[in-house]
Amino acid sequence: SGKRVFVTGHTGFKGSWLLAWLQKLGAQIQMLALAPDTIPNLYSQLNPADDQGHFIGDIRDAALVRERIQLAKPDIVLHLAAQPLVLRGYEEPLETWQTNVMGTAHVLDALKGIDRKIAVVIVTTDKVYENREWAHAYRETDRLGGHDPYSASKAACELLVKSYQKSFLGNSDIHIGTARAGNVIGGGDWADNRITPDLVRALEKGETLNVRNPNAVRPWQHVLDPLAGYLLMAQALWEGKLQSGEALNFGPEAVDQRSVKELIEEALKSWPGDWADTSNPDAVHEAGRLMLSIDKTREQLNWAPRWDFSQAVAQTIDWYRQVSQGANPKDLTLKQIAAFEAPAE
Repeated sequence: SGKRVFVTGHTGFKGSWLLAWLQKLGAQIQMLALAPDTIPNLYSQLNPADDQGHFIGDIRDAALVRERIQLAKPDIVLHLAAQPLVLRGYEEPLETWQTNVMGTAHVLDALKGIDRKIAVVIVTTDKVYENREWAHAYRETDRLGGHDPYSASKAACELLVKSYQKSFLGNSDIHIGTARAGNVIGGGDWADNRITPDLVRALEKGETLNVRNPNAVRPWQHVLDPLAGYLLMAQALWEGKLQSGEALNFGPEAVDQRSVKELIEEALKSWPGDWADTSNPDAVHEAGRLMLSIDKTREQLNWAPRWDFSQAVAQTIDWYRQVSQGANPKDLTLKQIAAFEAPAE
């Protein structure tokens, strides 16, 4: 409350949830993002006509990024802006690298030389690890890598952050960390080639959902869980309780790392429909098994996921189903944030 917060990527799915939560908490927010690229989109559904700090722009524009950060005079920076889709990374590799790596470099370079305390959380992904399709969960000390352009660009982003932290920010009062979140679900994601919005579109039309990789295992989590982690991470960096330069995983408990098939079948309990396995062995590469260890995050931040797999899926499908039936998206979003904040019984 009262903190000056600069958010990039606020018009995206995760950014829109974060913006609603920051507004509820009473933060003073300045923002920078591209215009939403889907119709519908959660940002517009949340009726942000009174968002005074809203600004449309491209983080690939270094001068603009510097100008907006200087204007914001932030206490906290939450950098979410990215090209976030694996398949689009194959279709538009240069845009993916430019946005995810150079866009982040522009944010960090704009912070370089500022002489006051700032907590900076750079959001990357669970896909930064060199995926070896092994059974154990990836730890923050495991080797970075990335087969596809999206994953590789996010791994490069981790190296970029570490370089800036050591080269320019190490002796400053700017405290920085990277957050590696798992596969996020929640109401209001309308992106193409993501399992939950694809499922909802099929359910609304009464069509069978074609699933390209039903046996892939992912660390599914409701969007509010990693967002809570980002806020705790920013607080810990601000208060000096987390060492600058740290990377932390945000994912579900081990028992909740499930296959795409399990996600679909859990969702269909709340909104019945049909799906079909359309696996194609000649399709572009996507990781088959990906799990995260959250032991370090639990220890460093006292963070743990609030909603388990069943709760995360139920809250997600309930949001879409109610909106499909005419409910107000903003009311639903704020209601779910309040439910998430409520003490566990």
